Amino acid sequence: MSEHHAGGCLCGAVRFETREKPDVVVGCHCSQCRRQTGLYYASADVPVSALTITGEENLRWYQSSDEARRGFCSQCGSALFWQRLGGPAMSILAGAFDEPNGLRFGYHIFCADKGDFYEIPDGVPQYAGRS
Repeated sequence: MSEHHAGGCLCGAVRFETREKPDVVVGCHCSQCRRQTGLYYASADVPVSALTITGEENLRWYQSSDEARRGFCSQCGSALFWQRLGGPAMSILAGAFDEPNGLRFGYHIFCADKGDFYEIPDGVPQYAGRS
C-alpha cells in the first residue's frame, strides 16, 4: 500500500519521508534498546527503498552489534533508526513520526530482558526473544 509518512528528530536537523505504510509498531525490550532510549524501543519498519532522509549530514550511525546499527541526530541526540546490516528494512522510532500517523502496536520482543521497573500492559502479543 502506497502512503506518505514523514517525521524527524527533536530539533528538525534530520527529517525522513516514507512512500509506503510503516509496518506495525514493535516494542523491543532488549538491554541495548533500553539503554539507548531509557525504556524500550518502539519502532515500525519501512523498506529502505521507500525511505528518503534529509539532513543526512546530521545523522550519525553507531554499530551496536555485529548484526545492526543505530542512527541518531548528532545535533539533538534523538534516536531515530535501527537497521540490520545489509537488511532491506529500516526500523524507525514510532515517536519520530509526525502525527497523525495511524501507527498501531503489533507485538513486543525480548520481553525476557525487559527492565524490572515496568510492566507491559497493552494486551498485544509478547515474545521472550525475537518474534
